[in-house]
Amino acid sequence: MPQVVFTDPEVASVGLTEAQARDAGLRIRVVDLPIAVAGSTIIADNYDGAVRMVVDDDRGVIVGLTFVGQDTAELLHAATIAVVGEVPLARLWHAVPAYPTMSEVWLRLLEAYRAG
Repeated sequence: MPQVVFTDPEVASVGLTEAQARDAGLRIRVVDLPIAVAGSTIIADNYDGAVRMVVDDDRGVIVGLTFVGQDTAELLHAATIAVVGEVPLARLWHAVPAYPTMSEVWLRLLEAYRAG
């Protein structure tokens, strides 16, 4: 169930938290990144935000995402599709984000996961 807390900064999330995934017995990997992409400067100068991606390593799918920062609710729909649809990370590489937009964070997440 996607959810947004409209505070300053916004908190938008879908799926499991790290703790919930571990409690469910999943073998997970967590990727934490600042939302420091070219598109974030369109939202605000000196944009400050973060994202956490929780991946089920056995299935190669995202089981949870949390975004914190200005206007992060806009990222939630794509995150919900990835989680609910159990879209494999290998397939997400083909969903190229527009540049420069906040969606560019998807590419950074995939790169960090691959490097991890």
